[in-house]
Amino acid sequence: MKSIVKKKGGVVGDLVSGTAGLIVLVIVTLVIVSTLLGASLLTAGGVENKTAAAMSANFTAGIANVSTKIPTILLIGAVVLLFGVIVLLVRQSQAMGIGGRGGSL
Repeated sequence: MKSIVKKKGGVVGDLVSGTAGLIVLVIVTLVIVSTLLGASLLTAGGVENKTAAAMSANFTAGIANVSTKIPTILLIGAVVLLFGVIVLLVRQSQAMGIGGRGGSL
C-alpha cells in the first residue's frame, strides 16, 4: 500500500528552497575557487597560470552575468509568493465561512 505524503508549501516552498540552495552553492564554489587561487594551487607553471587566470576571469564574469538577473528572479519569486498567500487566505476565509457565496441576510 502506498502512503500518500502530503507536500507542504508547494510551489512557494520549492521556490524558497531552490533559491536558498543556489545561493549556498554559489557561496561554496566561490570559497573553493578563492581558496585554491589564494594558496597558489592552480598556478604552478605557465599554462596552468594562464588557465587559472582565465578560470578566475570567466567565473567573475559569470557571477556578474547572474547577478544582473537576480532582481528579476526575486521579483518573479515575490509575485509567486504573493499569489500563494492570496490563495491560502481565500481558502482559509472560505473554510471559516467568511465571504461565502450566496449568503442570506
